[in-house]
Amino acid sequence: MNQSAPVNVAVGRASPGALLELLKPITWFPPMWAFLCGWVSAGPNSSITTWSLLAGIALTGPLVCGASQVVNDWYDRDVDALNEPHRPIPSGRVPGKTALSFAMVWTLIAQTWAMMLGTWVAAATFIGLLLAWAYSAPPLRLKLNGWWGNSAVALSYEGLAWVTGAAIVMGGALPSAPTLIIALLYSIGAHGIMTLNDFKSVEGDLKLGIRSLPAQLGRECAASIACGFMLLPQLVVIALLMAWQLNLSAGTVAIVVGAQLLCMKRLLSDPKRFAPWYNATGVSLYVLGMMSAALGLGGWLA
Repeated sequence: MNQSAPVNVAVGRASPGALLELLKPITWFPPMWAFLCGWVSAGPNSSITTWSLLAGIALTGPLVCGASQVVNDWYDRDVDALNEPHRPIPSGRVPGKTALSFAMVWTLIAQTWAMMLGTWVAAATFIGLLLAWAYSAPPLRLKLNGWWGNSAVALSYEGLAWVTGAAIVMGGALPSAPTLIIALLYSIGAHGIMTLNDFKSVEGDLKLGIRSLPAQLGRECAASIACGFMLLPQLVVIALLMAWQLNLSAGTVAIVVGAQLLCMKRLLSDPKRFAPWYNATGVSLYVLGMMSAALGLGGWLA
């Protein structure tokens, strides 16, 4: 399907409400949570201000994640015109190329904001924004393949947001090696979360030629792969925490992983039926484990 032809060419202004809808505030929680994990993992720092905390949350949620949502909606406008014509762009509530201009301006604002928070914050933000455009925009359009698209989203929403939080606490410096390793492991695990999220659109993906993993491999195989992606990195996290003598944190993560295993057993018994349920239960346990690991790294759990 040609993604380049404009859906509407109407002249007019978009309302603030329509632009806010493009930013999709409901999607901001995952990167903001990962940012908080990174913040906690860097440990206490009396020099850090409330402003820097709020600035980082604004960066990872409304700015970077928001920009990625606008970019995605612009390049999905033809598909949305068929499946969700009420959305801001196909409905004409954001007319002409306003959304594309908004995406570009919001991207520049996000990067400029990041540059005020330190070198490594700016670097992580640049990579995240680059992946956001590569995910949605031709010629790469990584979202068309579940292996690449899910990797881009997982790295942006989990790992880079985590690094951003830790870097801010450290005055913009590069976080420690343990922090980077744990952030990477939870990013790998988040690939499984992205795969399970694709279960809701299998039929549409098959019609449109989007090769999400459930569409490529079937729900049963994709569910098994998703569980593997989520489970194995967490086991490595537990082993590393124990090696670093962070036993309380390791034990907490182990308990969370044990609960996830019970949820995974139910998910795999009927992936089509239980994928939405797992997204509400197993994924919640996963993010609790993230914070438990971060508390250990930061010395909050002795």
